[in-house]
Amino acid sequence: MVSDISSTQTGDRAEAMTLTIATDRPRIDEVGEVIYRQVKRIDAVRGLRMTLLVPRTANPKPAILYVPGGGFTTAAHRKFIEMRLALAQAGFVVAAAEYRVVPDVFPAPLEDGKAAVGYLRTHSNDYGIDRERIGVIGDSAGGWLAQMLAMTGDFAGFDRADGHDTSSSVQAAVSLYGISDLRNIGAGFSDEIGEVHASTASTEALLVHGVAFGDFPGATIGSDRAKALAASPLGHLEGTKPPLLLMHGRDDDLVSPLQSQQMATALCERGAAVDYVVVDGAGHGDDPWFQPALIDHVVTWFVDKLITR
Repeated sequence: MVSDISSTQTGDRAEAMTLTIATDRPRIDEVGEVIYRQVKRIDAVRGLRMTLLVPRTANPKPAILYVPGGGFTTAAHRKFIEMRLALAQAGFVVAAAEYRVVPDVFPAPLEDGKAAVGYLRTHSNDYGIDRERIGVIGDSAGGWLAQMLAMTGDFAGFDRADGHDTSSSVQAAVSLYGISDLRNIGAGFSDEIGEVHASTASTEALLVHGVAFGDFPGATIGSDRAKALAASPLGHLEGTKPPLLLMHGRDDDLVSPLQSQQMATALCERGAAVDYVVVDGAGHGDDPWFQPALIDHVVTWFVDKLITR
């Protein structure tokens, strides 16, 4: 913030302008690309990448893991810099991680997300992280993953050690226009959109069942509803859950706003801590999601859950 600007001129001699600056934001260091996990392929090993923003503030600091959206087909972790930088300026270590997508099948993305959280805890001293205060944020398919990390924190079945002998639980989670139930992503939309989601080629069907190959003709998301529910946040309601913030655009025409509504309702019925926000005029990942007022709302929520308390 600029608190004072003044300048003077005497005769023919120009005097220097005085600029007084309030130092109310920390310096931010970028660290990347870090390989947080190595995954064996048929004939190679793939390194999964993470980049970090580390504020130069007193240790230890809470951390936020950002997992990007991409329709289960991409995971470009270096995007949404507006949100990541705002969180870092508020005092959080912010890690952004890619994860496996289609044609890999569930639970591959969740295993990667848990490995990313485990990496942050294992390397907490390297980045000045408070191991007991780690949150997660994701948008769209990343919102699904953020919810899954929150909902399965007390379930070790999806953990893969990878040298991280530590918990993969998170203490707060934010889902932006995320998916809570893979069985009805297009609920409330037109019949044409419903047919797309009912196809064997829908990305949610590919995530749960895999691609058609050899004797396997492919399967729709509705062909095994129990399997689809097990891959959905709504299928993991039992047990204690961390605070969640669910935000959805009222005009979202890609992921039904009913996704966040049904998740918020289910959590409320179980007495869980959940905040549900509908954003007027917002669609799916469009300009309203990058505005300072919306970003400030998310930052303030994380500060309340992981710093103030």
